[in-house]
Amino acid sequence: MSFVLEEIASQPGCWERAAAMADGVEGLPARGERVAVVGCGTSLFIAQAYASLREAAGAGETDAFPASEFPHGRRYDRVVAICRSGTTTEVLGLLRETDLPTTALIGDPQTPIVDVAGSCVVLDFADERSVVQTRFATTALALLRAHLGLLPADLVEQCRAAVEAPLPEGAVGRGQFTFLGAGWTNGIANEAALKVREAAGAWTESYPAMEYRHGPISVTDEHSLTWFFGAPPEGLAGQVATTGALVEASGLDPMADLVRAQRLAVALAEAKGLDPDRPRNLTRSIILS
Repeated sequence: MSFVLEEIASQPGCWERAAAMADGVEGLPARGERVAVVGCGTSLFIAQAYASLREAAGAGETDAFPASEFPHGRRYDRVVAICRSGTTTEVLGLLRETDLPTTALIGDPQTPIVDVAGSCVVLDFADERSVVQTRFATTALALLRAHLGLLPADLVEQCRAAVEAPLPEGAVGRGQFTFLGAGWTNGIANEAALKVREAAGAWTESYPAMEYRHGPISVTDEHSLTWFFGAPPEGLAGQVATTGALVEASGLDPMADLVRAQRLAVALAEAKGLDPDRPRNLTRSIILS
């Protein structure tokens, strides 16, 4: 078994620990604060999901940015950086440059980020060996959802089910994958597409579900899998089915359903003879010279 698959399977316990610590964590945004959440790659997509959840919950205006694209002229009450490695060049640069209060969610406390962030929330129990992020990112989101009071009571059990549930029949034989969301699940869809792209080198796309109809559906055919996170908009799943695509909408909480997409990424890599622990052209941390 690859170690990324072991890390995927460990997520229920990680989410449970994150939920238990949420009330006592210092440095996470207070209700009413205007917040920017930043990250790179997977961490950016988790930032997108959290920003949408927080603002929709009425907890305060919340924006998500790639760390390299942060608008330094805009004022926020707090910047939250999500960074597994604690060494990502763009994140460290932003934290050094800004004069705003900052909080970093990190996996490894023995890294440079602890010296430049105003405060750190350490999720070392969810840190990973993998290049391809899985449990750290979802554990960070579990913590943030719990801090907002938006973590479903049965989410850990849903995660356990997702670790064991069969993948969509015929999914591994498809050649093109589109992941669709709405609201906070747009970030989840983006992350699912990235996982399949990273681990398996597959053709993946992701969109807000209603935007998918405005052009992107033209790539969809009998070789495609179209995966909805959350309930599909009325009539859209049927429209996709007429293209010949395999349509997936599990009914699980979208974060639990992401676990199944992570498993699909590994299964696709193995079917292609690739090593999901050593994805092409990637390293665990991006440090620019």
